[in-house]
Amino acid sequence: MPDHSSMQKSTAHGHTYWVIPDGYIPPDSSGALESHESICVLNTGSEDATLEITIYFEDRDPLEEISAEVPARRTKHIRTASLRSGEEAIPPGVPYAITVSSNVPVIVQYSRLDTTQPELALMSVMGYPLT
Repeated sequence: MPDHSSMQKSTAHGHTYWVIPDGYIPPDSSGALESHESICVLNTGSEDATLEITIYFEDRDPLEEISAEVPARRTKHIRTASLRSGEEAIPPGVPYAITVSSNVPVIVQYSRLDTTQPELALMSVMGYPLT
């Protein structure tokens, strides 16, 4: 029989700095599903994660100081189209890259649903952790 008291302990896994070099919000959608991207964050620890997200572009200054919270022992899917730095947002159809910095170790995955064609595509990859 498993010891349930040890199952309730929450250990923080992951890293505090992640890089996602390939971002691109598809500008169009077809059918019932909307094209979108998400930063998927898992916080296995017992402390809330405070994230700072930066968006880098090929031809303009980055969008900086974008904050997000992921409660302890929870997951959060953050749609990149919802990210704002002041009044600025990520424009659809423009390549970008993402860095995610966290006060506690987290696990970061990136997903894109591209419905620009009837044969939709779903891509999901792990972010690249840096120490």
